[in-house]
Amino acid sequence: MSIPQEGGGPIESRDEMVAYLESGCKPREDWRIGTEHEKFGYRKSDLTSLPYEGECGILAMLTGLRDEFGWAPLTEGDTLIGLTKGKANVSLEPGGQLELSGAPLETIHETCEEVNQHLAEVRDIANRIGAGFIGLGAAPTWSREDMHVMPKGRYGIMRRYMPTVGTKGLDMMFRTTTIQVNLDFGSEADMVQKLRLAFALQSIATALFASSPFLNGKPNGFMSYRSEVWRDVDNDRAGIPAFIFEDGMGFERWVDYALDVPMYFVYREGRYIDVAGQSFRDFLDGKLPGLPGETPTLSDWADHLTTIFPEARLKKFIEMRGADGGPWRSICGLPAFWVGLIYDDAAMAAAWDVCKHWTQEDRLALRNTVPALGLEAEVAGRKVHAIAADLLDISAEGLHSRARASGFDRDEAHFLNSLRDIVSRKQSLAGELLGRYESEWNGDIDRVFAEYSY
Repeated sequence: MSIPQEGGGPIESRDEMVAYLESGCKPREDWRIGTEHEKFGYRKSDLTSLPYEGECGILAMLTGLRDEFGWAPLTEGDTLIGLTKGKANVSLEPGGQLELSGAPLETIHETCEEVNQHLAEVRDIANRIGAGFIGLGAAPTWSREDMHVMPKGRYGIMRRYMPTVGTKGLDMMFRTTTIQVNLDFGSEADMVQKLRLAFALQSIATALFASSPFLNGKPNGFMSYRSEVWRDVDNDRAGIPAFIFEDGMGFERWVDYALDVPMYFVYREGRYIDVAGQSFRDFLDGKLPGLPGETPTLSDWADHLTTIFPEARLKKFIEMRGADGGPWRSICGLPAFWVGLIYDDAAMAAAWDVCKHWTQEDRLALRNTVPALGLEAEVAGRKVHAIAADLLDISAEGLHSRARASGFDRDEAHFLNSLRDIVSRKQSLAGELLGRYESEWNGDIDRVFAEYSY
């Protein structure tokens, strides 16, 4: 989840909100890669989830990272709720999941170096306090009641609101993690083309990166339970909006969509004001019940954009949101997959040829079946693993074309190797975990912590 946005004066017209998004347009040479990943922390002594307080807790982790590795504190009142260093930040998800929001970097080589450094720092502090961290899309053993609530104001608002609009919002908040990559666009037309591809192919990424087959200590019937959760969190702000693929799609159309998504909060003077379910359009008119007579700033608009949760998300960049949390190879593999597809024009055209004939009904049907079936799901008569194989070939060509070398690596295409292995075996990490659970682990779910932690 995002930290509060800053900057920007009062909004005087809808055009300013459109211009805010349009200001994300960049020349190709300035396109960057921003990778985010979340992970679950646990106590090694008893494999319980980390509380905020205590010698083995999230506060101790944040304090250790701050004191030992030069991260600056982010606070809410007097409460330490995150860290920042340069253009990167470490933040807390509702149940204590620790997130790295990486800096915008030029290459995937740099992304992996950043991840390596972060995980080394996390391991150092975690080992000192008796904690461990694991990357899976859903908490394998902990119930909702087992998860500790982090002391961030926006999460209290969401906890109250989520059960009124869906059945799985609290699972999303407390028991799931994701990997996300944020990518740039050059113009409005480029944004539209990339966003359409992002929405069309997000379910393919979900199948490739599926890693959440366990819940409450046993198999849950899904390859990606995290993705299943999102089917009933809050359908006013999630899913695959049809207008993305319609004529007239552009920055203005996204603004109109976002204006119709109910609000969560307004951030004022260090605290979150609960306006859940209220209208940003009313806010523009000075008629927001929670703040009567007050009108929004651009930072309020930026905050609101962080509370929209479709399969891909437009801000000043495009967020790819379909992947489960996972191991190091997944954190590097996801940006490689998407950069290869959409940062090269020929690759983007070839990828669009794969999915341009899919209807909205096809896209929604795929979205609904991938959580359970994963790579064995079908769309338009083809298995997902076959489509993924084609897309990986296209992505590799895109990465070859980028030709971003580092050391002995001529380009970034080798970061796709783990995904090629998944496709060749027709088995995601979720399938691997289930196979081990049913065979060598003999149903002992705790083995996942020993063998898959960072």
